[in-house]
Amino acid sequence: MKYMDANFLLDTDAARELYHRHAAKMPIIDYHCHLPPAEIAGDQRWTDIAQVWLGGDHYKWRQMRWNGVAEKYCTGDASWHDKFVKFAETMERLVKNPLFDWSHLELSRYFGVNERLCGASAERIWKKCNAKLKEKGFSARGLMKKSNVKVVCTTDDPVDSLEYHLAIAKRPFWTQIRPAWRSDKASKIDIPKVWNAWMDRLAAAAKMPVKTYDDFLAAMAKRHQFFAKAGCVVSDYGITEIFAAPYTEAEVARIFRKARAGRAVTPEEAVKFKSAWLFEGLKADAKSNWTAQLHCNCLRDNNSAMFERLGPDTGFDCIGDWSVTTSLSRLFDRLERCDSLPRTILYSLHPKDTEMLATLMGCFQKGPDRGKLQLGSGWWFLDQKDGMKKQLEALAALGCLGNFIGMLTDSRSFLSYTRHEYFRRILCQKLGQEVENGELPADLKWLGGIVEDISYNNAKNYFGF
Repeated sequence: MKYMDANFLLDTDAARELYHRHAAKMPIIDYHCHLPPAEIAGDQRWTDIAQVWLGGDHYKWRQMRWNGVAEKYCTGDASWHDKFVKFAETMERLVKNPLFDWSHLELSRYFGVNERLCGASAERIWKKCNAKLKEKGFSARGLMKKSNVKVVCTTDDPVDSLEYHLAIAKRPFWTQIRPAWRSDKASKIDIPKVWNAWMDRLAAAAKMPVKTYDDFLAAMAKRHQFFAKAGCVVSDYGITEIFAAPYTEAEVARIFRKARAGRAVTPEEAVKFKSAWLFEGLKADAKSNWTAQLHCNCLRDNNSAMFERLGPDTGFDCIGDWSVTTSLSRLFDRLERCDSLPRTILYSLHPKDTEMLATLMGCFQKGPDRGKLQLGSGWWFLDQKDGMKKQLEALAALGCLGNFIGMLTDSRSFLSYTRHEYFRRILCQKLGQEVENGELPADLKWLGGIVEDISYNNAKNYFGF
């Protein structure tokens, strides 16, 4: 079998039939990504492969640093050509790293390049890809259409004007582009200067004063309604740990006034406020019939010198190690008692949490939704072959694999849709191998239907697209 051929990752006849007859044809719903709405509205084009590939990809920067590449070739002022060459040289060392597969999938599927990327081939591949980028269809919207993407949910701050989403809505195209509510900055009360600046922006966006905790809730409700009118049906909470400390409304109101006055809050006060923020946010999501996403256990910005130089999301985050079981159970129980637990997708960056999340979800499943609580696909450091397989195994053993809503890109690149192909091949290989082993019935029509559902149909029904 040749690397990256039509049967890449598919070892059995059953796996190949499941993928080629069922998974490959299904459209994509990318319900969590970080694509810039401005680039979609303007139908962005690129003059070279490095711009679209390396322009904001901290996955690649991180591996280039592993390979001893100077920062100027990652985030600095080196030419795009030289950055591409340095990444190509890094690829020579990335044996078994998911970037090796993802990058070659993108080169093959979009650019027709089927040779290994390395220092020796960099110049040939650079020229071939750049020539392709000049062709019709190699724009932001064109790449979505090439990838058969039906829906994209970006990641947007509650204070955002959503001007680009509104502009896209006036001139819709093949792919639905929807905002997703990401209110993390509202929780940063332990950084008073940053938090107060954001509260001022919230006041301006909501066109009302935000001086008290009640003002804050009212302003957030106004922005929630604004997002809903713009097509939002998904929220996202990127948090270190699950905040579920006990608090009273009076305590939170007092803490809010203290911080709004520019005074530092204690760690205990910060956790109380964050617990209220998360609870009220999820409660609002349920009221609006949105789906919430909880991303936890990421320890961010570990290299403070590089954070001060480059800012967040530049490749200096790692797996965190908070225990989330008790707090998540407490949070869900409180929401359920007031009938305000929304459809929720759970992601932990720590692999130790996978089975725990799968079992905890079972305590709060509730009709009429199939899989109201979802075990999110392998996320970030876990969206590689082993991480995806372990997530599928845990969900199959402890939950209901047939109701899974499938993969997402979590990416800033318009070339990342091959991650859906990668996931679908792994799914089909798992099921096909079990058919081959006699562990599953050899009913490929039935299994093919499950593959189609996981690839697309379940997400379409779950989100109501």
